[in-house]
Amino acid sequence: MSNTPSRTILNRLRAIDWADDTAAFQHAHSRALLMREHLRRAALWARAYKAEKSWPFFDIAEHVDSDITTPPDVAEALEQWLQNLAPSSLRTTCKGAVKWAALRDARPDMPESLPDPYEPLLLMYERGGGYYLHEYLDLNGVMIPLRDVESNASATPFDTLSPATLDALDGMGELTYFAKISEGYPRHSPRGIVRRRVDGDQTHDEAFTRSLRWEPTEYLRLYDLGHNDINHVRITEIEAAGFIESLTEKLDGTS
Repeated sequence: MSNTPSRTILNRLRAIDWADDTAAFQHAHSRALLMREHLRRAALWARAYKAEKSWPFFDIAEHVDSDITTPPDVAEALEQWLQNLAPSSLRTTCKGAVKWAALRDARPDMPESLPDPYEPLLLMYERGGGYYLHEYLDLNGVMIPLRDVESNASATPFDTLSPATLDALDGMGELTYFAKISEGYPRHSPRGIVRRRVDGDQTHDEAFTRSLRWEPTEYLRLYDLGHNDINHVRITEIEAAGFIESLTEKLDGTS
């Protein structure tokens, strides 16, 4: 039995609980970000290798180097494991991720200008299973539009893929993020970030603290009442992820 990068990816896929609806709902926000990032990266590879018609869920390695094959024992084990997995595009991505690992192992000269297309998708699978493909992508907790190759290729990158950051981006309900700004603390390097989480009829205001977790805050309520001089601006989830990652790295470096 081969012990190769493609075997490692197969083992990751086998370890996933594909029917874990609870995890899918708990990680709905991070899963959506990861899927969008996979679509963006796949679009970049499709455009680079003239495979736009095959996008979004396709065997990218086949277009990069059609001579690359998955080790026979891994391919056989993969085919047996895939029999009960649906939809067909999900099986295609799993095969593609395993073959991609074989490609990277055989071709150390791969272009570094293009990012790994499958790691965001693997992380998404590990945080709650797969998806259903309809008019929208149904991630069992959130639905996102596919759009087209060009709009995905030009989307804002989401490169902060650490588990701690992904966990921090999750939360029940609708999430809106804000950066606390003032002189010397612009939007891209704020004093801190807060979020408003609306879950049903309950509203929760939370600040991401130096304890590297979300904690209740009165900042937004006090600001609305005119009792807070520090201003704020609404930011995206990706911007919030960047702050969380930066603060985590900073505090880890001083620990």
